[in-house]
Amino acid sequence: MERWVIVNPAAGRGKVGRLSGAILKAARERGARAFLTEGPGHATELSRNAPEGARVVAVGGDGTVHEVLRGLAGTEKVLGVVPIGSGNDFARMLGLKGLPWREALELALFGPEEAIDLGQVNGEPFGASLGIGFDALVAKKALTAPSFLRGMPRYLYALFGVLKDLRLPEGRVMVDGVEVHRGPLLLLAAMNGPAYGGGIPIAPMADPRDGLLSVVLARSFTRLGVVFILPRLLLGRHLSHPQVAAYAGQRVEVAFAQPVPAHADGELLPESALYQAEVRPLGLRVVGGRAAARGQEPLLAPVGAG
Repeated sequence: MERWVIVNPAAGRGKVGRLSGAILKAARERGARAFLTEGPGHATELSRNAPEGARVVAVGGDGTVHEVLRGLAGTEKVLGVVPIGSGNDFARMLGLKGLPWREALELALFGPEEAIDLGQVNGEPFGASLGIGFDALVAKKALTAPSFLRGMPRYLYALFGVLKDLRLPEGRVMVDGVEVHRGPLLLLAAMNGPAYGGGIPIAPMADPRDGLLSVVLARSFTRLGVVFILPRLLLGRHLSHPQVAAYAGQRVEVAFAQPVPAHADGELLPESALYQAEVRPLGLRVVGGRAAARGQEPLLAPVGAG
């Protein structure tokens, strides 16, 4: 089996870049081919070029994982992760968050494999999360946040920046062909993992091995309503709110009158008025998961500076 290690030096606000020499050296000493990405899209190109059946390791955060995943989806290649990013929600989903990078690299190269569910929306694969509406606006705003803000503080900065211009679109939501909502829609999350945004437990019930997308939608909220529900959201206790509903299904369709922003694994998608998402049960081979977990860390553990 060939082992490829793809290192994104821009990940973790430059932390991976500072460690890249040591990471490349360690990977090559373990018999892997190691590559440094040169810009957006390069990780996808590299992972596509890896031979069938190869183990491909993404070194970085959720954005790096998403790029590598785009090159692996629909193949027999295996995804490994060394989480050194600002959010690391994909790694958190697999129980890998918090591992020292050398230990995570050893595990990614030689640890046991398992299958997890793979999401897809409008032809774009995703591993942990799909967010449509307000949270995608927050992800977009986060791109302009001060560089010293990372993880949860960066998310909260962006959230309050978006609130001042809050306008709810009218949306229609179908889950497995059944209409579950029609009207104002703050956001919809379709999740394989429990968290996005650097540890926010939007879907604490999500299981990446159950063959279903866990769907959480927030209906009509005022600005003040968003502020008041935020503490419950951060604790994973928002599902009992009367304007929040949860479903599970294999197919989700969300339609709007006008294009609305969305993100997959935190990466912004082309804005669309229609999003069609589905799950491919156990459609992705990964390294770690249950076999690697050392006791799941709390979802709201502090996000590392990487």
